[in-house]
Amino acid sequence: MYIEQLKLKNYRNYDELELAFDNKINVIIGENAQGKTNLMEAIYLLALTKSHRTSREKELIQWDQKYAKIEGRIMKRNRNFPLEVIFSTKGKKAKLNRIEQKRLSDYIGTLNIVMFAPEDLTLVKGSPQIRRRFIDMELGQIQPKYVFHLAQYQKILKQRNHLLKQMQYKKTQEDVMLQVLTDQLIVHAAEILERRFIFLKLLKKWAGPIHHGISRKLEELNITYSPTIEVLEDEKKEKIETIYQNKFVEIKEREIERGTTLVGPHRDDLIFYVNDKNVQTYGSQGQQRTTALSVKLAEIELIYNEIGEYPVLLLDDVLSELDDFRQSHLLNTIQGKVQTFVSTTSVDGIHHKTLENADIFQVHAGNVKKIT
Repeated sequence: MYIEQLKLKNYRNYDELELAFDNKINVIIGENAQGKTNLMEAIYLLALTKSHRTSREKELIQWDQKYAKIEGRIMKRNRNFPLEVIFSTKGKKAKLNRIEQKRLSDYIGTLNIVMFAPEDLTLVKGSPQIRRRFIDMELGQIQPKYVFHLAQYQKILKQRNHLLKQMQYKKTQEDVMLQVLTDQLIVHAAEILERRFIFLKLLKKWAGPIHHGISRKLEELNITYSPTIEVLEDEKKEKIETIYQNKFVEIKEREIERGTTLVGPHRDDLIFYVNDKNVQTYGSQGQQRTTALSVKLAEIELIYNEIGEYPVLLLDDVLSELDDFRQSHLLNTIQGKVQTFVSTTSVDGIHHKTLENADIFQVHAGNVKKIT
């Protein structure tokens, strides 16, 4: 799988842009604030229809324009797929083969990507929200139905929290409505949790050996899922639903008192262990970075194993954050099999044969020129 063409219109600092890419390493060079990360974000948006940098989609549209458009042509399973995402003040539209998709879950997963940016190095030591977003991004790409259940869950969660807030201030006594929303929430929560457990098993299968190699066989990586209910990782959806039902009955008064939903996938977390020690608490910065790199490389192999093709890899200003050994391990792993986009201010200091045959694109003030 690879991107053959990318077109931008009225997007960020790009008035209009059209680029062609080969199935190889593509290096995007430029000073800061010239548009490198905007270009990487555009590929991310083309795949997932949302930004990794902002939740305010109007920021994607040039200030004096009514819409922003990102188009791409990808090669997948020896076929061309035209993709298009349009952002406007009325919302967004996603088109696959020039046909608008009514549900984003019918669009997401056509182009699979893995992004590795400096903020991903905080995957281990950062907030639980970062780790949940990581799961949602990757799982959504290989299981489009997960996107549907996640969207429904978030919609019902918002309604339930609003009702709990009203009940907290005694504005309403809506026990029946609360139970209806709870029942609806549980259906999607159980689906999400079951799928996350399965995903985690696959992730551990790939991340463990990769981490063992990067650490020169000195460390063993383990990842556990930390839910807000007492549930086993191999539990089936029906049992998970029952556990949620019982838990919500138990904490009903506490939720009304707090005015918010206290359990569910929106509060779960991942915990990383190296040699049986919690990396977030006890790991060195080097161990935390090795763990993050191992997980990202595992994503690549996991997606390949699930769909039969390698995803597109985005390395956004991250190579300079890695030491020579981790840099080499990353570039050796992807060499010759993954279309990769590398953004950087300079290739000085990055000495690897993988970059010798790369296409180089220079970015300056919203203009991009291929220089090799």
